[in-house]
Formats: sequence, C-alpha cells, structure tokens
Amino acid sequence: MRVLGIDPGYAIVGWGVVDYTAPRFEAVDYGAVTTPAGMEFGQRLKGVYGGVSRVIESYHPDAISLEQLFYQHNQTTVIGVAEARGVVLLAAAQAGVPVFEYTPMQVKQSVTGYGKAVKKQVQEMTRIMLRLPGIPKPDDTADALAMAITHAQCSGNRQFDVDRLLARAQTPATAGPTRLQMLERQLAAKGRKQR
Repeated sequence: MRVLGIDPGYAIVGWGVVDYTAPRFEAVDYGAVTTPAGMEFGQRLKGVYGGVSRVIESYHPDAISLEQLFYQHNQTTVIGVAEARGVVLLAAAQAGVPVFEYTPMQVKQSVTGYGKAVKKQVQEMTRIMLRLPGIPKPDDTADALAMAITHAQCSGNRQFDVDRLLARAQTPATAGPTRLQMLERQLAAKGRKQR
C-alpha cells in the first residue's frame, strides 16, 4: 500500500510518500510545497493545488492521509489552513484518490503508542520507523510522514482501531513498553554514550 501523508497549510504543505507492507514501512520520498508570503492568497492556493497535484501524479498513492482541522485561537490562520485543505481535497478528488483524516492525537497514538506525546517524540519515532538518517525538515514534512504511517497502520491492519487505542492510552500499560517508552530508552542510552 502506498500512502501520501499531507500536513496542510498555505505557506508550507508538508508531504510524505510511504510504502507499507506489514510490518515494514519505507519512505519513498518527501518534501514540501511552499508559497511566498507576499503572494496574493488566491495564487498561494493555486500553488498549493498545483504542487499537491504533481505529487499525486508522480507517486500514484492508494490513499491520502490528511490531518483533521482543529480549533486554533488565530481565526485568520485557521481559515487559511481550511482553504488550503480544500484545494488538497479537490486535488485528491480530481485524481480519484480517497482521503482519510486523522486528529493529531490519533497520529501521536499511532506513531508513538501514546496519544499525548510531544512533537519531537513523534518526529523521532517517525525517523526510526522509516530508518531515516535524520528528522526531515521542515517540520511539516516530518508531520506528513507521520500522517502516512498512521493511515498505513490503520488500514493495513484491519483490527487496528484508533479510538480503542486512544481509550487504552488513558490507562496504564500492562504488557511491555510502549513505542514511546522504547524511544525514551533509546534516547537516554544515546545520551549516555555521548558522555
């Protein structure tokens, strides 16, 4: 299964293409569509649409994983991101690629095993799962790869139920360490080696 993860925005749209054959993930490619700050907003949306359309055409994903819009205090930002999401949804619909949406908490749970993980933990676990030499930059690209991993896990394993996992994340673990705990151990060990 090939999944295109997208972290939507109007200044930077992070994207990441991940191939998944259980239990292995492979980063095919990743990057960002950017638009200049001084550009007229309609032209920025046109740039987002064109960039996302080219990525879809180049990589032929089976599915697109997109972050659900969540409430932000800055209304101008949330409206702009919503409009950018709209052109991403249009590009996907025109290409006939189904779109699946996930909340930030679902992505954190899927990638780290803990729904309240911090951004750096999600990025590091994404790097580890995809065997990348470093965390992709900009952050939007790393977030897009995490989106792709989330959908690959959700659809690649029919028994995977994000809501059930989120509920389970609220209770103490009883069987072995979570991915987040394993990541914290790796980072601690790496810190000890560098001393």
